[in-house]
Amino acid sequence: MKITALVSVAAAIVAIAEAGNPNGHSIPLTRNPHFKHNTPAQIAKLNARYPGLNINKATTVKSGKVPVTDVHPDLEYYGTVSVGTPAQKVKLDFDTGSSDIWFPSSTCNTSACKKHTRFNASKSKTYKKDGRKWNIGYGDGSSASGILGSDIVNVGGISVRQTIGLATAESSQFASSPEDGLFGLAFSTIESVSGVKTFMDNAIAAKAISQPVVSVFLPSVRRNGGKGGEYLFGAIDKTKYTGNLHNVPVSQQGYWQILIEDASYNGVSLKQTSQGIVDTGTTLVIVSDAAAKAIHGKIKGAKNDPNNGWVVPCSLTSSKENVGFKLNGKTFNVPLADVAYEPLDDGSGDCFSGIQGGQNGLWILGDVFIKNNYCVFSHSAKPYIAIAPLKY
Repeated sequence: MKITALVSVAAAIVAIAEAGNPNGHSIPLTRNPHFKHNTPAQIAKLNARYPGLNINKATTVKSGKVPVTDVHPDLEYYGTVSVGTPAQKVKLDFDTGSSDIWFPSSTCNTSACKKHTRFNASKSKTYKKDGRKWNIGYGDGSSASGILGSDIVNVGGISVRQTIGLATAESSQFASSPEDGLFGLAFSTIESVSGVKTFMDNAIAAKAISQPVVSVFLPSVRRNGGKGGEYLFGAIDKTKYTGNLHNVPVSQQGYWQILIEDASYNGVSLKQTSQGIVDTGTTLVIVSDAAAKAIHGKIKGAKNDPNNGWVVPCSLTSSKENVGFKLNGKTFNVPLADVAYEPLDDGSGDCFSGIQGGQNGLWILGDVFIKNNYCVFSHSAKPYIAIAPLKY
């Protein structure tokens, strides 16, 4: 009714003006030379004037970047996360092979906990008690346990309320780790406590990120001195890779599980296939015994040492050859220069191989693979990993 009345009044004014001037009535317009276009300000003004319209309120691009530290020699990567109010900073290993977020509690007095930053829940005004117990174990035999709580977790500027594990006990393996704990990036189905949502679940539900993705650039000491690594939440950095991203569908949610269609050497098929996972929390590429034998059988001087596993000549660091893994029709490479992972330091001239056997179930494409290929972990309705060769 209000709009109709205004239109009627305006029409009447125009009619009166035109009645007095048979040629119509013109009003000259002059451009303001000092006007500067500011779309966000105009939208804010309209939202203030017409609060029911909610004009364009959800179009702000939201992403968070976490720089990572490369632990020599590309052993693991960690970044800093803020937890609580006021923020307490913890160094966490971002891990697509697990789902829990955990770090030591101030109440933990094991030797491993004492060597790290311990979160003091009593000093955070946003901390909420949960009380449920949790425990978690990893493939290397390490373990941790404690109680759950929740607090504000800030990752590169993206903040959500998140269930966290506060460790009251840690195994001795963690004592030498430079990071304080882990930040799981796998699916909620493998959370140590059923029903707990992951950080990405909560960030997507809160619309805290513009895209449901985590993009991973793990640097290489060999290729760029291990500098500039990052986890990018909610966006994709197109400057980090060459060519186009290639989507590889997730075959089962839990880990980031995919089908590895083949392994190859310099483009020649080795006729090896398996389900596998892409895991930022594992240093090496771990395949079946048969695949490891097939791969190293092509590498002159490679041998399976009973004490050190597969070893290869360190001279491979100058090689231009590669091992490939075929994913959804496209092959992504690991240079032999990275297969020569680290010297044995026994005077033999041999290096630990970056590709090992023993994984006769799910193969693991760990950091040796990821530091050569940009990986985007997409939590879309049908999850996938988008992959492209890294640009250094």
